[in-house]
Amino acid sequence: MSAVQNESRKRSKKRYVSGQQGKRWKGSRELEVGMLGILITCNMNERKCTAEAFNLLNEYADKLFGPEKLQDSKGSSSSEEEEEEGEEEDVDVALKKEVAQLQSSGGKRERRFQALDSGANNVIFIRTQNLEPDKLVHHILSDLHTTKKKKSRVILRMLPVTGTCKAFQEDMLKYLTTFLEPWFKTPNSATYQIAFKARNSSHNKREEIIKSIAGLVGKLNPKNKVDLTNPELTIIVEVIKAVCCVSVAKDYTLYRKYNVQEVVKEDAPKPDAAKMKTNPNAAEQEDEHNGGEAEKKEEEKKVAEDDKTEAQNEEKVDKGEDDGE
Repeated sequence: MSAVQNESRKRSKKRYVSGQQGKRWKGSRELEVGMLGILITCNMNERKCTAEAFNLLNEYADKLFGPEKLQDSKGSSSSEEEEEEGEEEDVDVALKKEVAQLQSSGGKRERRFQALDSGANNVIFIRTQNLEPDKLVHHILSDLHTTKKKKSRVILRMLPVTGTCKAFQEDMLKYLTTFLEPWFKTPNSATYQIAFKARNSSHNKREEIIKSIAGLVGKLNPKNKVDLTNPELTIIVEVIKAVCCVSVAKDYTLYRKYNVQEVVKEDAPKPDAAKMKTNPNAAEQEDEHNGGEAEKKEEEKKVAEDDKTEAQNEEKVDKGEDDGE
């Protein structure tokens, strides 16, 4: 066989293999309307981010909800099966029962965390089963904020997704009318802000969406007020392609916009309120004695550097998304 024919066969084989791989990955699961979970942004390393996310989520989920119980497609858990198997029965009967269960369920097990394609670069979506993603994310950030212990290297932000709908303004407002009622409908009220982000989607204008949602919240209860400094609640709206992910988050400002890298940093020291009340000039005197003006400038510089670092990280994420469109 000639060298030309050998080379031709190699090329044909490569095309066949690549075609088979394309078919294999074509059916991979991705974020869809109706799913709940957690959006996680990262800095150019999605594989490592996914591994870190599973470790972090499982660690805190075990503490908050207990060890995982595998669910089959019919909804029965592994713990129930273990109890049934613990009963005294004939071995043949037990084997037949197990085979029947596997056949009826297709042998599939749904884990409480499942990584799916989010539809944007540098963003992964972890689908959750049988737990509240907002409660879990808040618990993680609360612990990180308290302990100041860094537990991830590439994860940036963890945003809970407690509702999804089609990413068209009319569909979004219709969905949010009902979704926001538990927090904002009379007699409930709160100060709030709206955090909106669109990825790989050009038909939603940020200003229009925010204005429409604010108008909706005002109709639910006129006592709801916008507070961009320290709101009680933050309405998170993340649009990726044709899917809109929403949630209502507590302590969004305190936990540094749910950024796991920023939340572990030490907070800037605050002046002693009791001392200030007793002696209004105490702070000024202490500054003069300790060179307080220089310290103040140093603190301002540190805060500015932190904000700059976070902005650069977000810019890298956005740049990666733009490159992937």
